[in-house]
Amino acid sequence: LQEIDRGLANSRIGIVLVTPALLETLKSATGIAGKEVSALLATDRVIPVAHDTTFDALRDISPLLAARSGLATGDLSMDDVAMKVAAAAVAEGDS
Repeated sequence: LQEIDRGLANSRIGIVLVTPALLETLKSATGIAGKEVSALLATDRVIPVAHDTTFDALRDISPLLAARSGLATGDLSMDDVAMKVAAAAVAEGDS
């Protein structure tokens, strides 16, 4: 958790890659995974990116993370996702 805190303190944004494997981990999160997600959610700079899953599936497991404005690779190309993440990082740096 200290490394996550240090990384977030030195970052403009954080990306949570939401995959089926992450959803499975979060379902049984009683240890570090739940704490990691909580640490990420404590900032306003988190962008969830759903890959091979949906925000509806995420909402069933983590409504707080799903409530964040995010991107889905099912809706956008990887290039578009990368451009939107880069634009968010630039915007965060300007504020």
